[in-house]
Amino acid sequence: MSDRILGAACVVASAGMVWAAQGYAAEISYEPVGPRAFPLLLAALMGVGGLWLVFKPTLRGVAAFRDVPWKATLLCAAAVAAYALLFELLGFTLATALMAVPVGLAFGGSLAQALAGGAGLGLVLFLLFDKVLDVVLPSGVLSFLLGGR
Repeated sequence: MSDRILGAACVVASAGMVWAAQGYAAEISYEPVGPRAFPLLLAALMGVGGLWLVFKPTLRGVAAFRDVPWKATLLCAAAVAAYALLFELLGFTLATALMAVPVGLAFGGSLAQALAGGAGLGLVLFLLFDKVLDVVLPSGVLSFLLGGR
């Protein structure tokens, strides 16, 4: 049951993202896609995933709600909330790495695995977005290492 509630929330949130992104337009056309494409792509993926959660077959019905690992779920939610609050201050790389550590621990990884995964995720995603896709991301406290953006 909780999967269906989460799926419905994802569908509603993705519809809100689509509505909010309609007004995104660059004053100067510096790229062919524009700023609207990325949020629309994320909204589409989140909407499809939400619909799958709503309509997927369930084997155990309502009893599955009791089996939700609430501690891990709340830890992940707190990590994502802290990520949103610290994103500008710490920058993309450090905030992403720090967010990935408690999420990795919640999914059963060791501390060493979570730290290595967080560091790798933060660095690889920064390089992907900044160097390959040319998306400007905040570098925060690491601006002296990552180019001062």
